[in-house]
Parts: sequence; structure tokens; C-alpha cells
Amino acid sequence: MVKRTSLRDYPCSIARALDAAGEWWSPLIVRDVAYGVTRFRELQEDLGVSANVLADRLDTLVAEGILGTHVYQQRPLRSEYRLTDKGRELVPVLLALMQWGDRWTWDPPGGPVRVLHEHCGSEARVQIRCPECVRELAPEELRAVPGRPPADPPREGEPSFISGRRLYGAAEGINLAS
Repeated sequence: MVKRTSLRDYPCSIARALDAAGEWWSPLIVRDVAYGVTRFRELQEDLGVSANVLADRLDTLVAEGILGTHVYQQRPLRSEYRLTDKGRELVPVLLALMQWGDRWTWDPPGGPVRVLHEHCGSEARVQIRCPECVRELAPEELRAVPGRPPADPPREGEPSFISGRRLYGAAEGINLAS
């Protein structure tokens, strides 16, 4: 199996998040575990993925603390996978991807799954809201500004050099819908 380049040390939170949970199959594994598909064979059957790829992705998700294991049988030893707190915090990310997919990958728009608020039955949506104005924000209202600079900023020719230079060189930040 070919290993991809690690993004763990990139000076970008998106890259680091993808390193932890963005490998091919990983978001679908997290989705399945959230749906209650928790055992290796069930995951393999549901996803149609090879055993070695699934084992590699599960090992990564456990090592990253996104999934935990729980022994359900001693002889032979068998474990199932469960979302950790860190893994549960990925659910809104998956819902945002689902919303995007519902809108842009189906003709007509709309996907095969609805996620409802258990209490009232309303459909759940991921939104970007300003905590001060308490209103939903459009992408053209969003501006990226420098935060804490990386301890070792990328040099010319290294990943994130161009985007980092652009961000840290813009006095007012960068409009995300430009």
C-alpha cells in the first residue's frame, strides 16, 4: 500500500485535520461508526473496502484518538470501534460535507439521508454564525486574518509558503470568497 505524504507538520489547521481524518475512507468509517456499524467485518462489508486498507485506516483513527476500541469478546479477542469525544466533534464536519454533497452532487439536489434534531424533528443544518450578531454568514462576509504564526514558517518552495505569505502579508486579511 502506498503511503501518502504526511500533512502533520504543515502550518495549516486544515492540512493537519486532513492528516488525522481525511485519508480516503476515513470520513466514511467515522460516518459508519456514528451510525452504529462498529465491528471490523461489518465496516468492511458496508464500505466494500479491502481488509488491509480498512485496518490501516482504523489504526490511524485510533492512534489519532478519533476512535476508541472496546473488547466485546475475549476468545478469540474481538473489539469494536466507538467514537471518542474527538471523533464526535467530527460529526458537524461530516454534516457540512453532506450538505454540500446534497446541493452539488445530486441531480436534482437532495441526498439520501436527512439528519433531524431528535427533540423536535427539525432538519439539522451546519451554519456559520457570528456569535456577536447571531446571524448566518455568507462566504463573502468571511475574512481570514493572521492568527498565531507558526514557530517555523515555511520557506520558499515549501508547502503553504505562497498562501502563508499572502495571508500574513495582507494588512486586512483575505476575503474567503474572493
